[in-house]
Amino acid sequence: MSRSGFAILVGRPNVGKSTLTNALVGQPVAITSSRPQTTRHTIRGVLNTGDDQVVLVDTPGIHRPRTLLGRRLNDLVLATLAEVDVVVLCLPADQRIGPGDRFIAERLRDLRRQRLVVAITKADSVTHELVGQRLLEADAFATEMGLDVSEFVPVSALDGANVAELAGVLARMMPEGPKLFGDELTDQPERVVVAELIREAALERLHDELPHSVAVDIDEMGMREGRPEDDPLMDIYAVLYVERASQKPIVLGRRGQLLKQIGAEARGKIEALLGTRVYLDLHVKVAKDWQNNPAQLRRLGF
Repeated sequence: MSRSGFAILVGRPNVGKSTLTNALVGQPVAITSSRPQTTRHTIRGVLNTGDDQVVLVDTPGIHRPRTLLGRRLNDLVLATLAEVDVVVLCLPADQRIGPGDRFIAERLRDLRRQRLVVAITKADSVTHELVGQRLLEADAFATEMGLDVSEFVPVSALDGANVAELAGVLARMMPEGPKLFGDELTDQPERVVVAELIREAALERLHDELPHSVAVDIDEMGMREGRPEDDPLMDIYAVLYVERASQKPIVLGRRGQLLKQIGAEARGKIEALLGTRVYLDLHVKVAKDWQNNPAQLRRLGF
């Protein structure tokens, strides 16, 4: 009998949830960045292991919110927790357990039917001895917080260590039932994934300057008419939104060079995802204080 269901990856910002989602699925479906709090949508990656299927829900990092956007992202995670079969709490091997982890663990105490797995992420970044120490610390932490953990799995999304083992653990915990999806890797619309890839490219280029102030909206997206069948081209018209007028020249860069670099990097990722050549038209606009503006958040899909 086949098994299928949903698993959610939770953890404080920047503990490797999106990278782990991509490693489990086998190719990028979720935005990854060195900047915390970069995930803003629940990207569902579909993991097929034989007859079993695990639908992975990658979420924003749970944190103490400072903006309306932050509160909405937290609410999104907590609402999703109630709808899944397995919760994976991600604790990074290169950091000690801290207040942010306790903040999340307190919200996992109320789990009823969901199984709980603890993944020690970024295991490649420390020694084997420290990984063992982190596992012991995680076990003691779970006991202290009153969490009923089914499995502890050290894993590295970068070098692939224990990724297959974690996939097997999740598959075995799914309820019996037919597959929920076919061969697709994600159930997110292409427009959502494309917007996230553009924002990922922007975040990597902007580094510390505008880590949370950038949003992307796709104005138009479609195949260009009249192209030869053996040389199709997709047109994408997108807008990068910032919160203040002073941020716009930062994104543009000198003579627009930074925006061109962002566009070139994003276009390469989009072409790899869609399997077709892409014309990407990218502009920068100001949406004043959009992270605290309900109307702007709705328009940008939050």
